[in-house]
Amino acid sequence: MRITRVTALYPNWKHLPAGAWQTHFWQIVVQVETDGGVTGLGYGGGGEPGCAVINRHLRELLVGRAIESIEDIRDTWDLLYAKSLPYGRKGIPIMALSGVDLALWDLLGKARDEPVYELLGGLRKPRVRAYATGDDMEHYRDMGYTANKFSPGRGGSDADLQQTVANATRSRQIFGSDGTIMTDCYMGWDGEATRRAAAAVSGLDVYWFEDVLSPDLLSEQAGLKEEIQPIRLAGGEHEFTRFGFADIARAGALDIWQPDITWCGGITEGLRILELAREHGAQVVPHRGGETWGLHFVAATDCDDLAESMPARWSPGSDELWLDEPRAVDGHLTPPDRPGFGVRLNEAMF
Repeated sequence: MRITRVTALYPNWKHLPAGAWQTHFWQIVVQVETDGGVTGLGYGGGGEPGCAVINRHLRELLVGRAIESIEDIRDTWDLLYAKSLPYGRKGIPIMALSGVDLALWDLLGKARDEPVYELLGGLRKPRVRAYATGDDMEHYRDMGYTANKFSPGRGGSDADLQQTVANATRSRQIFGSDGTIMTDCYMGWDGEATRRAAAAVSGLDVYWFEDVLSPDLLSEQAGLKEEIQPIRLAGGEHEFTRFGFADIARAGALDIWQPDITWCGGITEGLRILELAREHGAQVVPHRGGETWGLHFVAATDCDDLAESMPARWSPGSDELWLDEPRAVDGHLTPPDRPGFGVRLNEAMF
């Protein structure tokens, strides 16, 4: 089975849910066709620049390559990474490479008539517990979720702190003492804001603070990690490849690693990051792990039994790029029992 054609496309987003992020330099679709009539579909990042990386460089290296095994996918990843080193290593080139990698896993699964989770060794978690990201907490509870990632105050002012405490209190009240609650600061705090917030919510059993600082400030994050216990420090969605996560490991910067499978290098690199996490005793909860790309990975590995779900994505009238994507039922997600990643592309978005 040899690759005959590679195409990267940027979707024509028209009706995004409020606050959606896809319209920036983000999600792209990668199609890999073969002489066996099988086409793999992948989801990467980098927007139109990411498409250019694939269509004007990586495609030259891919056409003609044989894909018959996981080893072939791994060798292909290593080749693409090595050839893109002069302009790559992080950011848009790795986001683009992620889409190619996922398309190759989808391709191999379809060729073998197996879901990707079977390629990864089979299901360890037939149902994965989902957490709902957002602030429509009563709705999430009524949908069956038992975990919620709420919005904090985005800065370090007293008003921001009050907002963080108010949302944490509300989430705890709605999800009860057995619920899991956490928050995503999205690089909006500094060290002092983080310490103040940790003290202010100390009685609410917040599981983690996510992305409190710029991902470049590893030493400072390592210090904060110790200061805010028992709250855990999470992050990594903006880090790339095992090499980037090795820096996190050396610094001891995070309790919980959150690689995004569509950005960090795909499943091939996700497995290498997971192996590194085991060596350093870090937990792994992939960013956007409830989307089918991350869900297969979570369900088939020793990642934590927790996957991010964004119910707002399913708002009536919103764009639906991937058809047949799994949705949470009673607060849990089940990876599709179909070849590859088990989703179809909505051709109307191109």
